Amino acid sequence: MLSRGRRVLPLWILTLLLLAGLAVLPYVVVLGQPFIADDYVQIALGRQYGPVSGWTALASDILYRARATSLVLTYWTERLFGFSPLPFYATAILLHVLNTWLVFALGLRLGIGRRMALCAAAFFAVYEGHQEAVMWYASLPELLVFFFSFSALLLWSLWLSSRRVWYYPAALICFCLALISKESAVVVVPLMFLTAWKKRPAWLWVAPFAVLAMGYAGMTFAGHDRHLHFNDAGTFSLAAPFWITLSNSYARLMWFWGLLSLLALLVWRTARSHRVVAFAAVWIVIAFLPYSFLTYMPRVPSRHTYLASAGLAWMVGAGLLVFCRRFERPNRWPAYALAAIILVHNCGYIWVKKRAQFLERAAPTEVLVDFVRQAGGPVRVRCFPYAREVAELAVQMRLGKPPVSLVWAETGSRFSPACLEEDRALPLEASGPGSSAEAAN
Repeated sequence: MLSRGRRVLPLWILTLLLLAGLAVLPYVVVLGQPFIADDYVQIALGRQYGPVSGWTALASDILYRARATSLVLTYWTERLFGFSPLPFYATAILLHVLNTWLVFALGLRLGIGRRMALCAAAFFAVYEGHQEAVMWYASLPELLVFFFSFSALLLWSLWLSSRRVWYYPAALICFCLALISKESAVVVVPLMFLTAWKKRPAWLWVAPFAVLAMGYAGMTFAGHDRHLHFNDAGTFSLAAPFWITLSNSYARLMWFWGLLSLLALLVWRTARSHRVVAFAAVWIVIAFLPYSFLTYMPRVPSRHTYLASAGLAWMVGAGLLVFCRRFERPNRWPAYALAAIILVHNCGYIWVKKRAQFLERAAPTEVLVDFVRQAGGPVRVRCFPYAREVAELAVQMRLGKPPVSLVWAETGSRFSPACLEEDRALPLEASGPGSSAEAAN
């Protein structure tokens, strides 16, 4: 502990500060990042549904009522701090800090020990695999469903051990907030069974959570004809080959720190670590299941791995701890070296590779906004890689210009194979008043 005069800073505060620093470190580069594509849609929806006056309409929107918490938070972030990328990204990073603390707290409640819980939370803080959930503001629902789901599980665990009355209704409230954060919150129910598997009499108390989850799922499927993700190009389908998506996603999540941790645990076996690995392995499957019915790719996108990566973190935490125990005093340098490698690998990957990718994803709207700013009249747009709504919102929010200031070419509002046949190297020249210019992206 650190002391200042006679005042002592408690160890638990130092632990939380350490984890907060690790959670912020990989994402400091995000604070200077511009908005990306659907971020504009997220902010527009926040303006529409975020204020209390919009909650009635939000409740009738079958898709976005399942993202209500993110829309309300987006609305108040803009209301308090204005329209600028910095406060929005800072909010996402702050939620990541809180979620890192919850990984540590729930690990303690599960009885894995303080050191293992700390190792797991530290890995979760810097892990690059779920970076999209933090680096893309439109992924805010992933951070919020994690926060409320973990809060519900933590309160459930506290209620199981103490039976203090208020823990149980507080867990129910957090679960309800998780349900209006993202559809994947339904996995809290099987995770509650998982965390209480040794206390079978308590399973009956999961019933209210299960009823809420089934009612929530029933309402979603009953309105599938009005739900975008059931009626677009095929975002979600119960007929999807979920076993392929689940297997691919599990393998990608385990590569390569998860596999190295399993190897270490096979070499240096302990009874506690085996239990942690079994728990984490089941956790990952449960967390991946809602996303395994996606149809647009054979693996779960990185932003959707955020909840599952908590299971990976506990697995890696167990592996790190058994490795570190091989090198007690005075030869601790291998443990320190491994910790440094993990930190550099994950942070460096985000700073160098993922940072460049996100800037590339932001480039089309940035180029368009700069071009429209210079133009003196309408701008003709072709081969824009995102939805037409994104371009129009970007111009409107950034420049205060109406959607009619963009004139769309016949090739459509999004990039298509036809664009490959066109000359994409046209010069971007500002148009004069009353004329039009063409932006090729």
